[in-house]
Amino acid sequence: MPTFNQLLRKSRSKKFKLKKKPALENCPQKKATCLWVFTMTPRKPNSALRKVARLKLFTGKDITAYIPGEGHNLQRFGDVLVWGGWVKDLPGIKYTIIWGKFDLNSVVNWKQGRSKYGTIKNK
Repeated sequence: MPTFNQLLRKSRSKKFKLKKKPALENCPQKKATCLWVFTMTPRKPNSALRKVARLKLFTGKDITAYIPGEGHNLQRFGDVLVWGGWVKDLPGIKYTIIWGKFDLNSVVNWKQGRSKYGTIKNK
C-alpha cells in the first residue's frame, strides 16, 4: 500500500475495463456485408463444423461472426445484421448473425424458438 507522500507524488492509476464487443461501439446491432462464408472446428472436447462468416461492418471494421441454426442461404456480398452473442466453443468468435434480416432468410417450418430464427407464426 502506498504512503501518503507517494500518493502525492504519483496518484493511483485508473483501471479501465476492456470492452467485450468493441466492434459494435455500444450499439445493440450493426449492419455488415459478408466477405466470406466458411467453417470452423470447435475447441477440444467437441467436434463439428460450425458455420461462420467473415464480415465487414458498415463502420469499416472486419469481424468474424457465427451463423446459428441448421442450413443458411448466406453468400458473398450479402447484407446481414450482427449482435454481440459469443459462441462458447469457438475461440475468437464474439458476434452472431441475426436470422430473417436483410439477405439471411428465416428458417422455414421452424416451430420453437421462432424469434431466434426469424420465423413468422403460422395461423
